[in-house]
Amino acid sequence: MKRQLIAAVGVAAMVVGVAACSSDGDKTSDAGKATGGSSKAADYSGKTLTVWFMDGSNPKQWTTDLTAAFEKQYPGAKLKIEVQGWNGIGQKVTTALSEDTPPDVLEIGNTQTASYAATGGLMDLTADKSSLGGDNWAENLNKASVYDGKQYAAPWYFANRVVIYNKKLWSKAGLSDTPKTLDEFYDDLGKLNKTSGVDQALYLPGQEWYTYFGLVLSEGGSVAQLSGDKWVGALDTPAAKAAFQTYAKLQSFSKAPKDKDEATPQQSDVFAKGNVGAMIGLGWEAGGAITANPALKDDIGYFPLPSKEAGKPAGVFLGGSNLAISANSKNPELAKGFLKLALSDQFEGAMAKEAGIVPNNPQLNDQAKDNPFAVAAIAASASGATTPGVPEWAAVENTPNPIKDFLTAALQGKDYDSTAKKYDDEMNKRLSQKQ
Repeated sequence: MKRQLIAAVGVAAMVVGVAACSSDGDKTSDAGKATGGSSKAADYSGKTLTVWFMDGSNPKQWTTDLTAAFEKQYPGAKLKIEVQGWNGIGQKVTTALSEDTPPDVLEIGNTQTASYAATGGLMDLTADKSSLGGDNWAENLNKASVYDGKQYAAPWYFANRVVIYNKKLWSKAGLSDTPKTLDEFYDDLGKLNKTSGVDQALYLPGQEWYTYFGLVLSEGGSVAQLSGDKWVGALDTPAAKAAFQTYAKLQSFSKAPKDKDEATPQQSDVFAKGNVGAMIGLGWEAGGAITANPALKDDIGYFPLPSKEAGKPAGVFLGGSNLAISANSKNPELAKGFLKLALSDQFEGAMAKEAGIVPNNPQLNDQAKDNPFAVAAIAASASGATTPGVPEWAAVENTPNPIKDFLTAALQGKDYDSTAKKYDDEMNKRLSQKQ
């Protein structure tokens, strides 16, 4: 799911921008305290807490400050941060969690959490939720940290797609403000397509299923739903059909291929050419466009994709990362202490400010007020959700992704109802396979 989801959020938003062996178990009851621990230095002498972060997820200053705070709070202990690459990370984590000396703390994608929890690889944090700050976590952000009614991880940070637009081209088209409704957005896109120098008003590939997911939310539905105690595909529902009509209309303003996703070609490279009015994407994609074409730096703006209702953003897919503790960690209380620090208002707020992400606690949203991408993303995040929190969902996203293939077929003119049923059947088959 995540691929490069937040891998360059800090760069993308034009700002700056953790498995391995642990020593013997923690013996001190005070180890889980987030601040003001009174333990003696000898209690932690020789201990090493290993944390896995994904490439691009831990901003430099945030990491430096967190390390210093952790090692000050737990004298004698060392924090060992290991940054992992995305390629093959699923199997690497699965293998690590099955070993006797796994990483103590891991960053895991929010849609991956249920899969790892189901194998018994993650520590049950239900009794620790409040002490970790969980009473203030946004419910829709925390949902992916819960499996089978238990808390197996803590929500860390999130990002969702917004409209990234070329202000120079919008001005050339006579557009002085951003749209507040979908109809206004359609009108703006029509004007852009009639403007000299604009190759396409909106770059929206046919298989950008994350945007479609959000549009289904806007219609009060989901791409999958519970039927009894089983998750089943819901592409044949009225909500999904209405969302597709919106998606198809948006796609009609685009020259993007109907049978490719946002990474084929990379949409930030297309936007970087400077002749595309807008794209729907993540902050790092804006950053990628600026890297490819520095002249765009002052020409990029952001706003939430509007819904049919004035002033209300469309639904969004909430992608992000959770922090979890390995069930076999040799330093469980020390690991909980690390989580308390990382998730504290101080460090969660600093993360939002430095990386321009959506924090787990809405009370900290103001920390990202100077980051234009984050401001737009936060405005839409309240209307967001993620995929079903079951381990079987991972199979749905495996190639070939049936939601992607459904979108291509429907955009190419196939009968909606029969096409939706075909791909619902494929989702049902995958969702019924025990992981």
